Amino acid sequence: MSERRLGVSRTAVVTGAARGIGEATARRLADAGWKVALLDRDPLVTQTAERIGAAARGYVSDVASAEDWAATIDRVRDELGEVDDLVSNALVTDPTPLHEMDPESWQRQLDVNLTGAFHGVRACLPGLRRHRDGRIVIVSSVHAAFGLPDVPGYAATKAGLTGLTRQLAVQYGGEVRVNCVVPGPIRTAQWDRLSEDDLRRSAAETVMGRIGEPSEVAGVIAFLLGDEAGFVTGSTVTVDGGWSITKNSS
Repeated sequence: MSERRLGVSRTAVVTGAARGIGEATARRLADAGWKVALLDRDPLVTQTAERIGAAARGYVSDVASAEDWAATIDRVRDELGEVDDLVSNALVTDPTPLHEMDPESWQRQLDVNLTGAFHGVRACLPGLRRHRDGRIVIVSSVHAAFGLPDVPGYAATKAGLTGLTRQLAVQYGGEVRVNCVVPGPIRTAQWDRLSEDDLRRSAAETVMGRIGEPSEVAGVIAFLLGDEAGFVTGSTVTVDGGWSITKNSS
């Protein structure tokens, strides 16, 4: 039986939470009764947490640093309690063809997107396992399964996250449920560089004819962390408005 079913609130860590999907997820969880630790390199994360309310705390932290993780989780335990749930959402991307990409850029994408998830799970695992009721949601991307121009580092790391999800689900089955969410075109800061024409074309590539909102991904994450998904682990849930099931052959 989970702590929440006994009436005790759970504590969730959400990375990449200063804005976008991370912010929307933290807000959704806080509204549903979780205590939420928001992690991000951007100092804006503290203001985001303040806007969410008393159940949220913001921590400026680099997910690529094992030392940052250790120090931050110590603070989370002191201020919010032991970690029950983890949402690994932090990312960086560099839209550059591989032959033009600096090795440093490639490595940074690996460090944040993939190794950051590794560090996060390691740091939170003692809490996640303690009641055999931990939950992890890893945020990947449709780039994990589809070839698109100019995102080799991003695509490679997002594909790695889907494999990591399955491995973790098998390794810690019975103690921690681990699932993956695969967003498609979602209106986040990554899309700010696109023109309105580009946005319209991207929206037209979905079955639903629009770009998704961060709150729509957050709703799926909250479901996977909740008791209603108690028999769901090792799964990959696509949230892309049908982008991945339709292509215009003309």
